[in-house]
Amino acid sequence: MPEITATDAARNFADLLDGIEHRGERFTIVRRGKAIAHLEPMRRGRGADAKATLRRHQVDPAWTHDLAEARALVEIDDRT
Repeated sequence: MPEITATDAARNFADLLDGIEHRGERFTIVRRGKAIAHLEPMRRGRGADAKATLRRHQVDPAWTHDLAEARALVEIDDRT
């Protein structure tokens, strides 16, 4: 991932966004020699895709039991 200084990123922000949006480019922003951020394309996933995936799979009846067992192991720390 190419590095670009924070100053250059600010000066060329529109060009950076064009590269990310149209060519899928990724950049590491560096300030005072230290990497502070990554600029990269957003993932295209949507909630509807996740719901469709879940609908294609059978429900596991044991899951409710496993969840109840896991919850029983959790200790609630009352900090009031």
